[in-house]
Amino acid sequence: MRKPLIAGNWKMYKTLKDARALAQALRKDIDGLFTDREVLVCPPFTAIPAVAEALSGSTIAWGGQNAHWEKQGAFTGEVAAAMLADLGCRYIIVGHSERRQYFTETDATVNKRMHGVLAAGITPIVCIGETLEERESNRTLSVIERQLNKGLVGLSAAASAVVVIAYEPVWAIGTGRTATPDQAQEVHSFIRQQYGKIYSQSAAEQIRILYGGSVKPDNMSALMKQPDIDGGLVGGASLEAESFKKIVHYTV
Repeated sequence: MRKPLIAGNWKMYKTLKDARALAQALRKDIDGLFTDREVLVCPPFTAIPAVAEALSGSTIAWGGQNAHWEKQGAFTGEVAAAMLADLGCRYIIVGHSERRQYFTETDATVNKRMHGVLAAGITPIVCIGETLEERESNRTLSVIERQLNKGLVGLSAAASAVVVIAYEPVWAIGTGRTATPDQAQEVHSFIRQQYGKIYSQSAAEQIRILYGGSVKPDNMSALMKQPDIDGGLVGGASLEAESFKKIVHYTV
C-alpha cells in the first residue's frame, strides 16, 4: 500500500523569520494528526536549518529544492546532496519545470542529479511534465515517455522502488489552471505502466506518483480519489499554513 506524500515546495519565498513562523504553524496544525499520509516541506536553502529546528521531532519532514550531482567541487552557487543530508533533508526535488525552463535543466542533468541525491542517501522527487504547446499538439505521452526513459535511466532494482515521481503539467504551474482529475489520472496511469516496462511491475506498484500544478484545497480531494495519484507537489498553496493544512486534510 503506497502512503500518500503531500510535499510543499516553497520555491524562492520566505525569509528566515517567515520560514520559521510557517514551520511552527504547520507543526501546530498538522503534527501527529495522520499516520496514513506523509507531509514534507521544501524551503529555500537559507531557511532549511531554521525549519529543521522548528520541525525537529515532529512528523513533518523537510527537504531541498535542488542538488548538484557531484559530492563536492568548484561549482559556485551549487549545493551538494550530502550537504542537505547534513541538515536532515529526507527528500530533494529534482528537475522541476522551473529549473528546466529558466536554468537549462535537461533530462541528462536531471538524471545525474537524481543519482547524486540517491548516493547521498536521500529520496529524489523527480519532476516530469509537458508544456501547453506539447499538450495541444497531442505530444503529452511521448514527452512523458522520453523524460522517463532519459531522466530515470540507470536505477538499481532497489532504488527504482523508492524514487518519487511528480507529474507537473507545465501549463498548470502557477497559472491557476489545473489538469482535471481524469486528465491527471490518465498521465499517472501511463507513467506507472511505462515505469513497469522500464524496471519491473513490482517497482511500478511501489513508487509514488505525485500531481503538481495549481494544487489547492478545493481540488485535492478529487485528485486523491484517482487510483494512481499518490499525493501532491504543492506550490503557492503551501506558502500559507491554513491552505496547506486544508490540502493535507484531504478526504477520499
